[in-house]
Parts: sequence; C-alpha cells; structure tokens
Amino acid sequence: MKRHRSIRSFFSPAVTPVMPTQSQINTNLNLSEEVETGASNIPNDVLTEMSVDAPVEPPVEGSPLVEEIQPPSNDPLPTTTNAAIEFDPTEIVVDPGLRKPIEEYDINIRDIVRREYLLRGPCQPIGYVYPKKIQSGRKRSFLESWFKKYSWLEYSVHEDAAFCFYCYLFKQPRRGDNFGGDAFTTEGVSNWKNATQIFREHVGKVDSLHNCARQHCEDFRNQRQSVDNVIQKITKEQQEEYLGRLTVILAVVRFLLLQGLAFRGHDESRTSSNKGNFLELIDWLKMRDEGAKILLDNAPGNNLLTSPFIQKDMCEACAKLTTKVILDDIGDKKFSILVDESRDASIMAVVLRYVNDKGHVIERFLGVQHVPDTTSAALKGALDAMLLAHGLSMHNIRGQGYDGASNMRGEFNGLQRLVLDENPYAFYIHCFAHQLQLVVVSVAKCCSSVTDFFNYTTLIVNTVNASCKRHDQLAQEHHDNLVRGLENDEIFSGRGKNQQTNLARPGDTRWGSHHKTLCRLQLMWQAVLEVLENICDDGPTSTTKTCAAGLLKQMESFEFVLIMHLMIKVLGKTNDLSQCLQRKDQNIVHAVALIGATLQKVKDLREHGWEEIFEGTKRFCAKHNIIVPNMLDTTVARGRSRGRGGQLVTYQHHFHHEIFNVVLDQLIVELNNRFGERSTQLLKCIACLDPRNSFANFDISKLVELASIYDADFKPYDLILLGEQLETFIHEVRNETKWSSCNDLGKIAELMVDTGKDGDLDLVYRLIELVLILPVATASVERAFSAMNIIKTELRNKMADDWLNHRMVCYIERDIFIAIENDKILRHYQDMRKAQDSTTSFECSFYLWTWINC
Repeated sequence: MKRHRSIRSFFSPAVTPVMPTQSQINTNLNLSEEVETGASNIPNDVLTEMSVDAPVEPPVEGSPLVEEIQPPSNDPLPTTTNAAIEFDPTEIVVDPGLRKPIEEYDINIRDIVRREYLLRGPCQPIGYVYPKKIQSGRKRSFLESWFKKYSWLEYSVHEDAAFCFYCYLFKQPRRGDNFGGDAFTTEGVSNWKNATQIFREHVGKVDSLHNCARQHCEDFRNQRQSVDNVIQKITKEQQEEYLGRLTVILAVVRFLLLQGLAFRGHDESRTSSNKGNFLELIDWLKMRDEGAKILLDNAPGNNLLTSPFIQKDMCEACAKLTTKVILDDIGDKKFSILVDESRDASIMAVVLRYVNDKGHVIERFLGVQHVPDTTSAALKGALDAMLLAHGLSMHNIRGQGYDGASNMRGEFNGLQRLVLDENPYAFYIHCFAHQLQLVVVSVAKCCSSVTDFFNYTTLIVNTVNASCKRHDQLAQEHHDNLVRGLENDEIFSGRGKNQQTNLARPGDTRWGSHHKTLCRLQLMWQAVLEVLENICDDGPTSTTKTCAAGLLKQMESFEFVLIMHLMIKVLGKTNDLSQCLQRKDQNIVHAVALIGATLQKVKDLREHGWEEIFEGTKRFCAKHNIIVPNMLDTTVARGRSRGRGGQLVTYQHHFHHEIFNVVLDQLIVELNNRFGERSTQLLKCIACLDPRNSFANFDISKLVELASIYDADFKPYDLILLGEQLETFIHEVRNETKWSSCNDLGKIAELMVDTGKDGDLDLVYRLIELVLILPVATASVERAFSAMNIIKTELRNKMADDWLNHRMVCYIERDIFIAIENDKILRHYQDMRKAQDSTTSFECSFYLWTWINC
C-alpha cells in the first residue's frame, strides 16, 4: 500500500536542523491523518522522551508564522515526484554479509532503512556452531563471547566473517587513521587468531571513525532531547487524555485481532453507513461509554489515532511482544521445527516444538514467511532468514517434521536433507498423521468393491444435498423418524441424544471426514431413502431421476450395507488414532505405542471380527427390509462375464475373503510399511524410556547408545556419567509410589521437574528432553493455514505478508496475547513510533508546537 507523503519528506533528511522557508511552511500546514496520529504528538511521561539535536524556540506571537497556522485537517497531503521513491521492507536483510550498502539506498529513504536496522539490532546468532578453519596451524573460529564484549559486533553466517553494526549504518568518509573501516562494512573480518586485537584497533581512539559512527547512531536514536522546553507545555491532563485514547484504541485492536476480523472498510468516509469494523466499533463504544466519547470527540484533529498506519503499528507491537514471550520461553533450549508450505499462497508457516521449564511439551507458532517458489532451496533460504531474524540457531534444531511432499522430505534434495547437511542432529520424522492418511487412502482403493462404495457414497451425499429444498426435506424426514421412534419406544430420549443433524460431505484430503459421513448415513438411512424416492418422482431431469433410482438400488444391496459397517469399524479405529497423533503434547514414544496398539486391534479384527460385522449387517438389513442373499449361493467373480464362463464363487467367499479379508490385510500391510520408522535404531532406543509397566523396557545400554547419537549434546565423559545417573533414576522411580501411576514419557519430565530430579539427574533429563521434542505430526502447522483462511478471506486477499503474519501470531497464540498487559504493548508501540520518526530537529519542535497550540 502506498502511503501519502508525510510532512517530514518536505524537510531535509539530514540529522542536523534545517530551517524551512516560508513557502515550505505555508505549503505543508495541512497534515494528513496518517501523519497527525504518529508519535510526534505524544506526551513525555506516557511515551519515551522526545529529542532533537538543538533547541528551537517556538514562533513568537504576532509573527507571520503564527498568523499562517491553521488547525490540522485530515485531507491527504499533496503528492510530488519524490513520492515514487518508497521503502521496501523486503530489502532489510539480517545477515550483514548479504546486505546492500547503506550508500546505495536513495537518500530520501536512507534514514528509514537505518531505523529498521536499529529496531532489529545487530546480527548476533546465539547458539550457532561457528565453523572452524585452519589459521596458523590451528583450527580457529568466531567466539560467541565476543558479542558480550563488543555490543556493536555482528557475525555473518553466509560469509563466516565479523562486521561492525555502527559503521555499516553511519560510516563517515575515509580518513588516514581509519583501521579496517571498509573491512568491517563490506568484506568482513575473518582473522580469528588476531580478532580481539583487530576489534580493539577498529574501535580506536575517541575521535576514530568507529566512535564517530557510534556517536551518530546515539544521536540518531535520541533526536529530540533538546525540545524539553516545548514538552513542558504539555499538561498532565493532556497526557492522561492521550493515554486514555490510546488505551481505547488498543482495546479495539485487541478485540479485532482475537476474533480474526477485518479492520478496514470499503468506504471509511464520515458519511459512510458502514465504515468498517475498526471505526464502527469505536463509534459503538462512544455510544455506550460517555468517558470514551469525551476522550475521542475532544481529541485534536491531528491526534485521532485512527489512521490505518496506527492500526498496523499497534498490531505489530502486539505480535512482536507475543513472539518475544515465546522466544524468551525457549531461551537457549533445543527445539524442533514443523514446516508446511502453500503453493497457492506462496507462504511457508513454521511452528516450534520444545520443552519448557516445567517439563511440558509446547508447540508455538513462530510466523509465516513469503517464499518466491516452493523448491527445497527456496524453502531452506526462507527458513534460515526466519530463524536468524528471531535470533534462533539452526544448530539448536533437534528434529524436523514435514508432510510427504517431495520438496520437503526428499532423501537427496528435499528440505530435510538440506537441513541435515547443516545439522546432522535434526532428525526428520515424517508426519505420523499424514502417513496414516496415506494408509486409509490405500485401503479405500484396495479393491474395486470398496472403491465403488465410496464413489456411490459421495454421489448420495451430493444428490441429497444438491439444493436447499432437498437439504430441508432430509432434515424434516429425519426429525419425523425420530419422533416416531420416540413414540414407539424404539429409541429413548436423554441429554445429548437424538440431536438434529445432516449428512456431512466427505473431504478429499481428510479421510476422517468419511467416517463422519458414513455414521451420519447409517443414522439417517430411512430419511435418505425417502428423499431419493422423491427425487425419482419429482426430479427436474430424466438424468437426475435415473441417478436417484440407481443410488436407491445400490443402497438397498447387502454388499453396500456390509461395506458400510466394515468401513465404519475400520475408519473408526484409524480416526481415533489420528486424533491422538494430532495432540500438541503428543510424544513419539506414546505415538509409536498407539500405532502398535492399533495394529494389534486390526489384527484381532482380522482374525475374530467377521462374525460380529456380518451379524450386525444382517440385523440392519432385517430392520430396513433389505434382502440378505443365501451365503451358499454362487455369483460370478467381479470383473468376469457369466456368459463367457466366468469363475463362480459363493456369496460367503465374496464377502468374507474378497472384501473383508482384503481390506484388513491391506490395512495391516500399509501400517507396517508406512510406519517403518518404528523399526529404526533411533526409535528402538527411544522405546526404552516407555514408563508403562514400571519401565519394563528400560535398558541402560540402549539409552547410552541413544545419547551417543547426539554427540553434540553428550560428550564422552557425559556418557559415562549418564550410565550412572540412569541406574540411580531407575532405582528411585521403581521404589517411589508417585511414579507408579506414570504411563507417559511427558509425565516423566513433569515429575522430574516437580521433584527436582531435573537438576540432580541433569543428563537423564536432557536425554528425555531430546526425545520429547521429536515431532509426531504437523497438525499445528496445518491449523495455522486454517487460521489464515479465517483472517485472509476472498474479500481481504490483498493483505500484505507482514500484516498477515502479525495478525496470525496474535490470533493463533491468543493465550499468550491475552496475558500481555496493556502497558507493555503501549510502551513497545511507543518505542516503535519513536524509532520510525524521521523528522529533523526543527520539524520536531514545529510539529509539536503546532499540536499544542491547536
């Protein structure tokens, strides 16, 4: 979105004060609402202190300047040729080795670029494993401790070199005493042997280029310290009124963010009957709260705080504080990443999985990142940029979870391989829920009878729900059947029973929805038949009538009913497993145990479940007058012609062996094949931590072997200590009563924290923590895309990526966002507005003086 040119652009961008001409003052007295609602008007005890380079006295009364001052208006500012030069946020690069030199930016936006970098701070990747290289016969690398000693120091992951943050932003023309000025801004320093000496020489004396750049940076951050005499004119009452208005605006912003509602309207003019949610909600508050009405109606014309830019800045402050809470909770802990991408939206979403200080497994939404394409290289670049921007290190990743797309899970060129090449401990786990989905899809296509059944089911649902009239008729028929059943004592009333319902459409990508569809079809069987009969009689076309008649015939066949009962049973088991796998706190030990239990249940159903399903099918057929064939009669094998001597089989053989056995055999084979990870050495070792049956699978040697896989977290001496701590751990947990009810690995971590064993047995806790953060399913990322569909609808499809990201963070992590106090948000918002202010010293005082005297 293009912003109107602000009043600040009419003055010199230099830091030193420049006095405008009389014509410039007359031209720019009409301030737009976007500029007038900025941080320039803010009282000093509500906001951060405002300053300029030198004090400027306000115009004296009676001067021509005072006579020309008019109350500010909300008319847009006049555009000029310079308005075409706009700042592009995508040009802000975290890695100093990849940045464009500050001199290459247009002079009109150079200060804006500096402020954006100052907001982000120097690039100091904490926890990163710095590569070593041979220098003077020894392996040397950058040291993380240098960041604490030199706050200006930056490190480029791409170049493996050190840079100076101050010199990049405010490097002055080269002088003879400059040491390494160009090296610290363009090429970078990578001589680690003499690094500390080079850093000291770069800082140099008091008047060195580095210290001059540092002083310029400090002056740039505090441009308004010299207008205290102007700020003192703001009364305490004005400060309280401003704070009250800002609090009301924040309340409206919070409500819209939490509900995922749009802010803007199509017509926000004063005469509009619907000005959009933000302005309409403000008017609604003014009608019901006299205090809010007085505050907002009496606001100066240049301090209404209703500008779209104010709304976006407020949302950005909310999102950044929410993300900060998440990052503070992670700290320097190890974590896993869950990533998914949307080719249609060119968006990549990232979720972090970690164990917090209380031993709970947490999955938090980090944000979305725009990707130019969905190749593995583009995704890897976007992932690196996102982690670096949030101060997270790729080398702290201990697990990665994706879906089954080739660009994500490719063994040689996929995203998981690119991450593994950089960090060999980021073990890849194919999403268990996605694998289960593939299992069910394979089962649905295992034989032609089952494939036809699902095709017929989809046709039935679409035909019955093809119009509102048929939809209402189906609901009414089902209601009448329920009433007759209650009157005849065939069904019984009760809380939650016999609710009004309708057929659910099956989803192509979520086979759990097919289970709901089949259950609804079985429940509304009689009503569906009645609607199909009505379509046969009153259908709009002969094709529709013929289709309805064919579906009636299929529904009243024994084979259709048998497959319906079988698939309800099979999909019920897989759907329960899928719901368990998609829990945020699910761990891989429990997930593997669930898969094993489900596999055993399917095997039991295969061996002993035929009679139960067969008898249930016959009872259903008897209730609805469906003919049950004689199981000993013969029928031609499917796909064969009776006239050409096709093979004849009994109905018993067809139903039992060609349908029932084939479906369950395919399910067993697919579960074993898709979840082959259960047999890997990693998960075999992890299974030893299963606490069920008093740690029956506990094996110290395998757990030490598991720790040796993570040799970056366990040194050789740690492995010796780990064996001893494991012996102590198993002895204590088997003899303490509070551990007897522990049946889940996640509960072990919580109990260790509660009892203080996480400190006494720190190596054991570290091993359990590494196991817990291994991802199970990517459901959290997929839920993020569902949230995006709520926030970014067809009517709001032009939403910028940053605006979308800020709104999604607040909407998805609503529990964190709600807990953040208003004062913190307002303080952070003011810091942002101060950093964004690009006025010169004269303009600061003139603008503030205008606001005070209006």
